[in-house]
Amino acid sequence: MTSAAAVPPPQPEPLSQVERVVETFIAPTKAFTDLRRSANWLVPLLLIILATEAMVFVADRKVGFEKITENNLAMRPKQASQLDQLSPEDRAKRMQTIVNITAYASYGSPMIVIIFLLIIAAIYLGSFNFGLGMELTFNQCIAVCMYSSLPILVKDLLAIVVLLVGGGESFTFENPVASNLTGLIDPSSHFLYSLALQADLFMLWTLVLTGMGFACLTKLKRSTCFGIVFGWWIAWVLGISGFSAAFS
Repeated sequence: MTSAAAVPPPQPEPLSQVERVVETFIAPTKAFTDLRRSANWLVPLLLIILATEAMVFVADRKVGFEKITENNLAMRPKQASQLDQLSPEDRAKRMQTIVNITAYASYGSPMIVIIFLLIIAAIYLGSFNFGLGMELTFNQCIAVCMYSSLPILVKDLLAIVVLLVGGGESFTFENPVASNLTGLIDPSSHFLYSLALQADLFMLWTLVLTGMGFACLTKLKRSTCFGIVFGWWIAWVLGISGFSAAFS
């Protein structure tokens, strides 16, 4: 009896990165628990880059950056008013500059996403290690952020479908699919509109996955991990909404 009791429980089979990507959607606890064994995150990174670049490419071909820029300006009356005060020649030059910036920024957006995720990972590292005494590595925090961001793939694919079927008349990269509450808010109400924009179904999905990921790595209560993840998100939403209201 003593010998039988000393036998350790069987260990789960290790997952490849591709298997972990799949499990993130169907069995996230299994996927994130596997990060204790290996925190490799190259595959989700490549998938996010490919999906984002594919959406930008399709938007470029189906809508065009000039139209996308006009749609963006329609949401920012202060900037649109400043352009309208220019002479036709100067307005055309300024618009072309904005269109070019939009194009470069859009195709370069995967790099922006990566930098943003690295910053978020560093914030989580400090929150859990210095705030709660955990011993997470930076690589584990990056891995959680990368895998929990995989809902971006679904959002980008839906945006591509919408563009291909001809629904890109009002397309913007800021709000590519109707997965938030912006349809209920007047765009001129910049603070409320920004709040509604951030309350996105795919963002909430990402936040839930992030909380689950850190719960699996730290063995803390999920409520604690969700509190940290959603707390930082609320701070971000209030900050970005205030900034949008001040400069739109």
